[in-house]
Amino acid sequence: MASLTDLVNLDLSDCTDKIIAEYIWIGGSGIDIRSKARTVKGPITDPSQLPKWNYDGSSTGQAPGEDSEVILYPQAIFKDPFRRGDNILVMCDCYTPQGEPIPTNKRYNAAKVFSHPDVAAEVPWYGIEQEYTLLQKDVSWPLGWPVGGYPGPQARKFLLKIITMINQPFPVSTYKKKTSYGPYYCSAGADKAFGRDVVDAHYKACLYAGINISGINGEVMPGQWEFQVGPSVGISAGDEIWIARYILERITEMAGIVLSLDPKPIKGDWNGAGAHTNFSTKSMREAGGYEVIKKAIEKLGKRHAEHIAAYGEGNERRLTGRHETADINTFKWGVANRGASIRVGRDTEKEGKGYFEDRRPASNMDPYVVTGMIAETTILWKGN
Repeated sequence: MASLTDLVNLDLSDCTDKIIAEYIWIGGSGIDIRSKARTVKGPITDPSQLPKWNYDGSSTGQAPGEDSEVILYPQAIFKDPFRRGDNILVMCDCYTPQGEPIPTNKRYNAAKVFSHPDVAAEVPWYGIEQEYTLLQKDVSWPLGWPVGGYPGPQARKFLLKIITMINQPFPVSTYKKKTSYGPYYCSAGADKAFGRDVVDAHYKACLYAGINISGINGEVMPGQWEFQVGPSVGISAGDEIWIARYILERITEMAGIVLSLDPKPIKGDWNGAGAHTNFSTKSMREAGGYEVIKKAIEKLGKRHAEHIAAYGEGNERRLTGRHETADINTFKWGVANRGASIRVGRDTEKEGKGYFEDRRPASNMDPYVVTGMIAETTILWKGN
């Protein structure tokens, strides 16, 4: 007798040419992910082969009840790590029946930016570091934390006693200096790393799906993790982050764990969660690129308030000037400075070309908004 698991894992490829396409879109809050499945003839190799579809927008906060139909336009496809075979995940954006993008369709404007000839010529690369927190389902408290209590602090003090490391002396001023360190960041151990099975499952599922996921790590706050997507070109960065978030939502659903993208899930002396966005253009990656980077950062500084307003809800709770952030009202950049708005790497400074990191976006930012805005400001805006 077949079990439920056997039926869920049925391989349909030997009995039908039909496949399951999971249409995925962004809901009315701008951060919630919705999806529904339909049967289509496969295999599908391009989103243009898929039909448009519709859904009840009055149930997602995206249309009134008396005119509730919203149309889904397939935009990008990925292999489905849950159903596998030729089944696919489909990233869609949303339109009225008249063909106008609805207000929560942020992909539409981003695609216009990336299709601009000046932007396309610069081949904009993005690497997005998505931080997130895993919560215990029934208490909305971080995974691994005692319910209603706290684990050991994320930073401790110790006396630096080693003067040399790999035959390179530390400055004398560092000898016996009190220094902070954290036991949870990139840690291993049952008392420090919580949720690794979920994280590894997500990592492999993203690779299976065809997402350009480039790594994972445990974060400074226990129960908090990060995955990185990129380098991805243009609009694909937003598509890949949204699909990676969807996959993570599904995996945490299976595990009975809640995914939080809140930028400051725990008050007090705990790190928040961001979505640091690394960026470069063709001109930045070539000889003399460091000067291009500095001019781009100058433009970003002039539009700081505009970017902050679009970089995620609740970001003011995270950008306090503490916990590896710059104050939300202050724009500053620096080399290797994780307390800056924009960080430039040592290698970029040394080589005179490369990329920079915008550290301002919150974990719940819309990647279409952030990537499109960075390209528009640094490439198209004249800086007046």
